[in-house]
Amino acid sequence: MKLSDIVSTGKKATREGFGAGFLEIGRQNPEVVGLTADLMGSLQMQHFYKEFPERFFQCGISEANMMGVAAGLATGGKIPYTGTFANFSTGRVYDQIRQSIAYSHKNVKICASHAGVTLGEDGATHQILEDIGMMRMLPGMVVINPCDYNQTKAATMAIAEYDGPVYLRFGRPSWPVFTPENQKFKIGKALHLATGKDVSIFATGHLVWTCIEAAQELAAEGISCEIINIHTIKPLDEEAILDSVSKTRAVVVAEEHQRNGGLGDAIANLLAHRLPVPMEYVGVNDSFGESGKPTELLDKYGLGKKDVLWAVKDVLDRKKA
Repeated sequence: MKLSDIVSTGKKATREGFGAGFLEIGRQNPEVVGLTADLMGSLQMQHFYKEFPERFFQCGISEANMMGVAAGLATGGKIPYTGTFANFSTGRVYDQIRQSIAYSHKNVKICASHAGVTLGEDGATHQILEDIGMMRMLPGMVVINPCDYNQTKAATMAIAEYDGPVYLRFGRPSWPVFTPENQKFKIGKALHLATGKDVSIFATGHLVWTCIEAAQELAAEGISCEIINIHTIKPLDEEAILDSVSKTRAVVVAEEHQRNGGLGDAIANLLAHRLPVPMEYVGVNDSFGESGKPTELLDKYGLGKKDVLWAVKDVLDRKKA
């Protein structure tokens, strides 16, 4: 695809994509059940609840118990989708996930909204930026971070077909929609959004669109960027990454997460072993967030378009050195 062909058709929150996908997969698969910790509306799970109240469990503000109940339902053959904020889906219940879900490879789908600084005004206590690292370190845990409404809807439906634990991460704000409707989502298969020769940009979640905007600006300066949407952070599509990097020999990784432990570290580990090249991170640099408007927080914490532009030019300078 040409970079100029990627356009936004409007804005919708990725959490809305989750709600739509959850309802649709509920209609298709009677074994799918839902659980929430007093955040049905925030997770957009009310649509499923209205149609399938007998398959929905309101656990209250008791996230650890919710994970235990989900593990039990999975043991009984159900496909439970848990829903709460990303901070409460991971940090608050890491022991329960590790012991009751990951260790025994339970078929639980941990669905986490309001991730990253784009949660906005709720502030640092809710804006978890460590969750990808926490979850990708768990043996057997699949980690998915889709980029827009359509992809989140497709991912929500696809994970029901995978037998095992999944961490599905999405966000609160309205965000540009630019991937196709009714797409097929393949776990572990990166998506090439634009072909380029100078630098490989690997992005995940909200920052995929930010990188597209940056690459369009760079194209006007004669810099050719290859953009790859890494929606699945684990398992990582190593072949797609190495194929791209072998051509460009320069890498930028962008994610709404700490630089430590996330997609950047996963790619750096791969390249250190297989294909060392100049690489730059666009991520939060060892910091908690704060209360504010989502786009302003992205800029303040090094996740804006200007940060992608700087990172690309930095790796290109190092590539020439």
